[in-house]
Formats: sequence, structure tokens, C-alpha cells
Amino acid sequence: MAAQPKGPLTYFPSIEKTYGRSIDQWLNEIAASGITGHKALVDWLKAEHGLGHGHANALAAYHLNPGKWPAYTGAE
Repeated sequence: MAAQPKGPLTYFPSIEKTYGRSIDQWLNEIAASGITGHKALVDWLKAEHGLGHGHANALAAYHLNPGKWPAYTGAE
């Protein structure tokens, strides 16, 4: 039995389902934005892409803290 995801990973299946893009696509978009601050990323994801606050926060936290959480392998 696989361990339950923790932290931002708990939001990822919902993000993929709600916005129709994979987490890898979102992370590539974030990296290409050149934005480096957490609040700035959250604000940008909400304003430019229409993400909800929790979803934007999860993506920003995951992007800005590489290695803190396990790699996301997709919805089980």
C-alpha cells in the first residue's frame, strides 16, 4: 500500500483535474515565469491562470522547495 501524499502533493490530483494540465506543465510554466517569491508566484497563478488560492499556494510551495517532498508521479 502506497503512503498517503503530504503537503502540496495532496492538492495535485485536484489541480490536474480542475485545470486540465499536468503538474509538470504547471511547474514548467512557473519556472519560465522567472518569478522567485512565494507570494508573487501565488498572486501570478491566481491572476494569470485563474487558480484558487490553495492550488496556487501548493504549486508555489512545491516549486520553491525542491526536495522537501517526494516527486509527484501522478494521481493513483
